[in-house]
Amino acid sequence: MTTLCNPYKKVALVTGSASGIGATIAIALARAGYDVIVNYSRSEDSARATVEACQAHGADTLLLQCDVSDEDSVRQMVGAIREKYGRLDVVCSNAGMSIDTPPRKFDLIEVEDWDRVFAVNVRGLFLIAKHTKALLFEAEKPCMVNTASIVGMRPGAQPLPYSASKAAVISMTQTLANALGPKVRVNAIAPGWMEGDWMKWMLRDNYDKLMTRRANATPLGRCVTMEDVAEVVITLIEHMHFVTGETIVIDGGFAKTT
Repeated sequence: MTTLCNPYKKVALVTGSASGIGATIAIALARAGYDVIVNYSRSEDSARATVEACQAHGADTLLLQCDVSDEDSVRQMVGAIREKYGRLDVVCSNAGMSIDTPPRKFDLIEVEDWDRVFAVNVRGLFLIAKHTKALLFEAEKPCMVNTASIVGMRPGAQPLPYSASKAAVISMTQTLANALGPKVRVNAIAPGWMEGDWMKWMLRDNYDKLMTRRANATPLGRCVTMEDVAEVVITLIEHMHFVTGETIVIDGGFAKTT
């Protein structure tokens, strides 16, 4: 039996929203008046902090653990969303992972590591789209926003499986826009070098030096923040009603001028 919350309030699912971009998007959606499903795979404490931040903005929240690469887990998560809310207006497929093998050492990557990156970043997006389709089709003006990366569009310092998986996200976004249109708008975001833990993990001891160099080479004079990304996501959802199949680069102009 479906238990409805506020039947007039829009509902958004953000996968991988325990921290980082996903958490910032979830909180921005709560601030914009959405009820929010916070999804996590392992980091429960961080996910609960995201829930509390969303609730501080008046959002009703649902915290769900789900490995997006596992179909049974995704099916159960979507079932729980239908049970509580009876609707779903927005899907932000943000869950993702990488490894720390630099591109020039791609020959050292184990097949199991390659497969795991693709399982989360690519299969996960497919499974979320597959199992949320029915709910999205019941919404009035539904949309989907997928998290890609600038390295899915041009070479970068990210590991080969991560770059390839983000190129796949961009391709899938275009195909899904056609497959789900005209009912569901589907777009992607492609952040550039971003301040915070993700790039600290990737760049290690070179973080400050390389981020400063990138900021100095960027027309807008700094690197991307998670708030920049969330702002674009909200704009895609709330305002860009005739835009679909696009990948919006968020890098302060770096990719177009270097």
